[in-house]
Amino acid sequence: MRRKLHAYLPLLWLLAIPALNIFYVRLNHGGGQVNSLVTDIDRQIPFVPIFIIPYIFWYVFITGMLLLHFFTNKKGFAQTLVTLCTGLVACYMIYLQFQTTVPRPQIGSSGVLIQLVEWVYRHDQPFNCFPSIHVFTSYLMIKSVQEQEAFSRKFKAAVYFSSWLIICSTFFVKQHVLLDAAGAIALAEILHFAGRTLFNGKVLTLHKRSPSE
Repeated sequence: MRRKLHAYLPLLWLLAIPALNIFYVRLNHGGGQVNSLVTDIDRQIPFVPIFIIPYIFWYVFITGMLLLHFFTNKKGFAQTLVTLCTGLVACYMIYLQFQTTVPRPQIGSSGVLIQLVEWVYRHDQPFNCFPSIHVFTSYLMIKSVQEQEAFSRKFKAAVYFSSWLIICSTFFVKQHVLLDAAGAIALAEILHFAGRTLFNGKVLTLHKRSPSE
């Protein structure tokens, strides 16, 4: 029994994500200079309430993908989690030095979708936008499955579709703009490359392997 429980101990490292989220909350305000990266193209993107569904689904998607990596490939789990947490720290450092905001639309209608949008707006101030954490983590999931032979082509396609749907949702619910996404994708590419280089040739895990493993 102890050996079985010991095998699940690395899952405790997932607690690093909500722990780091404390800094997101502390930085999510408009004090000091706040910049805008809104372009003319962003102004042409309509507000589409139904996209709040994939936007909120992000929470389930990222958690589920990390758990799947854990049960499929411990090395992949460690690399993805370390890269994700490093990216969060990088985002927070950027928010501290270069705070941006995205104007939100005036919502005059009602309904379940609008209520969900308003719930998100109430719990997430319109700051901490560049780079987008939604986009960074979603794109990172794409990179994390690309070279994994354990995943089928259909599953990878589902991950790609889900990730890009979430990324697009950030525009249509007016939480982010195009440059927020571009910065997040660039950050994910850089950190994924660095993480792959670090882990390549060495099975770096988040726990010591027991003699029975």
